[in-house]
Amino acid sequence: MNRQLWLLALCQGLFLTNNVTFIAINGLVGLSLAPEAWMATLPVMGYVVGGALSTGLVARIQRRFGRQVSFQTGLLVAIFSSLLCAYATWQRDFSLLLLATVIAGYYSANGQLYRYAATQLASTAYRDKAISMVLAGGLIGGVVGPWLASHTREFFAVPFVGAYLALAVVALLGMGVLAFIRFPEPPAARGPSTEGRPLREIIRQPVFIVAAAAASLSYGVMSLLMAASPLAMQGCGYPFDDSALVLEWHVIGMFAPGFFTGHLIRRFGVLPVMGAGVGLNLACIALALAGVAFANFLGALFLLGVGWNFLFTGSTTLSLEAWEPAEQDRGQAAINFLVFATMAVTSFASGALVTSSGWSLLNIGSLLPVALAAAALLWLAWLRRQPRIAAT
Repeated sequence: MNRQLWLLALCQGLFLTNNVTFIAINGLVGLSLAPEAWMATLPVMGYVVGGALSTGLVARIQRRFGRQVSFQTGLLVAIFSSLLCAYATWQRDFSLLLLATVIAGYYSANGQLYRYAATQLASTAYRDKAISMVLAGGLIGGVVGPWLASHTREFFAVPFVGAYLALAVVALLGMGVLAFIRFPEPPAARGPSTEGRPLREIIRQPVFIVAAAAASLSYGVMSLLMAASPLAMQGCGYPFDDSALVLEWHVIGMFAPGFFTGHLIRRFGVLPVMGAGVGLNLACIALALAGVAFANFLGALFLLGVGWNFLFTGSTTLSLEAWEPAEQDRGQAAINFLVFATMAVTSFASGALVTSSGWSLLNIGSLLPVALAAAALLWLAWLRRQPRIAAT
């Protein structure tokens, strides 16, 4: 770790403060404004759809102008979209709220690349640890996000307007921190270089397929259950402060392991660590299906967070094997697009399922993406064993 990485970890924490607060309040604000209950999580879906639509543009800007310009632009968009969310909530305009969350997705598409930027601030031998430690900065969001949502929701006569305004301040802080980070020059500034392989060749590699599948499915399951949990807990009669505490421990589970996930990957290998993530997802579902006591929500969401960390950190490390430096912008954009596309589906499905079919059925449905992630890991492990089998 060096000064640049610590600052980037702080940026990650401020980014996750935005994400966690959005998840904590968007579904509840949506439920209060939407014409139908099943539309409650459409503002959550709008956020990830905006991220998916922005991945290509973000990749082009980073390649042309560099990470500093791209990340600062994302933070400017975060300030504007947060103010627009506050105005839409004040005016009780559901359509404008949806538009604001789609715009906010541009910031999310930038923030998702902080983990890859970490690899440029550390030596090649320590890329896995750099990714893990920068992701650990999300602990800030795990603590600050729920606290911010709880303590600012009643600042004004209309609930949660204050929370959106606070997010504009958080983004402004992020701009100040990011200004002190010096990223390598963008490829365009370094002069002519090889373009590398076309994207279709990159995405056909088994290592890319598995990395993209694990990243997408881990985020999909996390989004499915995390976005629905405040609605499910409200339906069970729990106050918002209880939902905020559950989300706080969920995000702690997501990012606290970042202090040692890189060490585990170096010790045991990336696929075993990702396999442990699958197991923790299954444990989360089992605990959620066991009951709707507060301890069940708290324990299940915490296990979900740790499982996501193992899968997502592992998939990011694994994906670095799929491209050369000249190809990284295309490869990273492709994976992030798949992540956002999966989250768009699951964030919408979470609201529709939890309000129409209930919390238990939602958890049963999440077994499918967990099983697909497990199958992808077993496939790659089998492929990697073939040369060794042939050699013996």
